[in-house]
Amino acid sequence: MPGYMQILLVKMSSMGDLVHNCPVVTDILTHYPDAHIDWVAEEAYQSIPRLHPGVRRVIPVAWRRWRKHLLLADTWREMEAFKLALQTVDYDLVLDTQGLWKSVAIAKLARSKAVVGGDRLSIKEGGAAFFYDKALPIAKSRHVIDRCRAVAAGALGYTVEGAPRYGIRAVPLIADWLPTTPYAVLMHAASRPEKLWPEAHWIAVGRLLAQHGIGAVLPWGNPDEKARSQRLAQALDNAVVPPLMELDVAGRFLAGASLVIGLDTGFTHFAAALGRPTIGIFCDSDGEQAAVFGDGLCASFGKKGQPPALPPIINAIEQILADSGHDRARLL
Repeated sequence: MPGYMQILLVKMSSMGDLVHNCPVVTDILTHYPDAHIDWVAEEAYQSIPRLHPGVRRVIPVAWRRWRKHLLLADTWREMEAFKLALQTVDYDLVLDTQGLWKSVAIAKLARSKAVVGGDRLSIKEGGAAFFYDKALPIAKSRHVIDRCRAVAAGALGYTVEGAPRYGIRAVPLIADWLPTTPYAVLMHAASRPEKLWPEAHWIAVGRLLAQHGIGAVLPWGNPDEKARSQRLAQALDNAVVPPLMELDVAGRFLAGASLVIGLDTGFTHFAAALGRPTIGIFCDSDGEQAAVFGDGLCASFGKKGQPPALPPIINAIEQILADSGHDRARLL
C-alpha cells in the first residue's frame, strides 16, 4: 500500500475548462506534496494538463469521437483500452470538477474509495451529483476557477487561499513565420457570431500596437476565421496570419507573445494561464464569472449582450504598455 495519496481528476473538455482546472493540481500539491495526481482529458486537449509538472499521468479519452462511431469494433476496442488504463490504479479519491453525466460515468468507472463533486445545485447536470460519494454545495456565482478549487478543498479538507496558480509553462515557439518584432496575439475568432467583436475595432487595436513596434498575429481555426484573419491582416502593417497549429504548438506560440487580446475562448484563458499579459473581451458571456486570471497583467471587459466599446480596450493596452515602461524587450 503506497504511503502517498492517489488522486484522479476528471475534467475532460473543453480547452478553457481544462485551463481553469490547472490550479487544482497546484493547490493539492501545496497541501499534500507527496500526492500522485492523474487526469482524464479529451484526447484533443491532453497537452494542457501535460504542461503541469505536478500531473503524473494524463489518461486521454476520446468520447467526442467515439460517440459518432459506436457501431464500429475499433471504437469498442479503444473504449476497453481506456477502461484498462483507467483501472490500473486504485485511487484514494476521484474529483469530478466537470459535473456532467459523462464525467461522473468515467469517475465511477475508476477504482476508487470516493468520488467527489459539486451538489445538484452546483453543477450543470444536477442529476449527476446523485452518484457522488460526497456532493459539495458550491455557489454557481463564484468564478469558474474558484468552483474547481472548492471541489478539491472540500474533498481534502483544506481552505482555498490566495490567487489561483496554474503551474503551467511552455517554451516559446521559434518559427520563420513569426514577426521579427515582439508580437501580440489577436484572438478574434469565436464559436458563435454573438461572441464576435467588430472587425473595425480589431483593426484599431492592431494599428495601435504597430505604433509601439508590436506586430499582430491573427490565429484561425476554420476557413471563415482564416478569411477574417486575412481581411484584418490586409488592413494592418506587420501583421501575420499563421498556419493552423496543433494545441501543443499553439501553447508555445502563446507563451512567446508580448500581449494577448482575445474573445472569451479557451486560447485567451490559456494565454493568461501561461503568464502572458492578457485582455479578455466578453461579448456573449460573463466577464466577471469567467474573467481572465494569470500571473501577468490581466483585464476583462464586457458581459453577455453588452460587448465592450473600443476605448476601454485601447486604454487597457496603453496601461499594459505603460506598466512595461514602453520597453519592448521587457514585454517578452
